[in-house]
Amino acid sequence: MDILPGTLDLLILRALERGTAHGYGIALRLKQISEDVLEVGESSLYPALQRLLLRGWVSGAWGTSENNRRARYYTLTARGRKQLARERAEYERMAGAIAKVLQWQE
Repeated sequence: MDILPGTLDLLILRALERGTAHGYGIALRLKQISEDVLEVGESSLYPALQRLLLRGWVSGAWGTSENNRRARYYTLTARGRKQLARERAEYERMAGAIAKVLQWQE
C-alpha cells in the first residue's frame, strides 16, 4: 500500500526512535510493525533519508551489515526527536479531524 503523502519522514523518524538501523532495516521494520501493509521502496526511502540527513534529523555512519555488506546506519538526533514529536502531534491532530468528518452524520 502506498504511504500517505507527508508521512514518510514521520515513519522513518519513528522507526529510528528505538535505535540505529540501515535503510533496508528501516523498511523491514516498518513492514513488520504494520503487519505487511506498509512497504517502502528504495526509490522513496533513500531520498527521504538523504533529506533527513540534510535537515539534521538523523545522522549516518558507514558500517557492516548482518550480511557482511557495507551499509549506512542511521541514528535519530536530538533535533530529530523534537521533529518526531512535532510531526506526531500534527499527524494525530489531522487524523482526529479526518475521523470527525468520517463519523459526521446529518
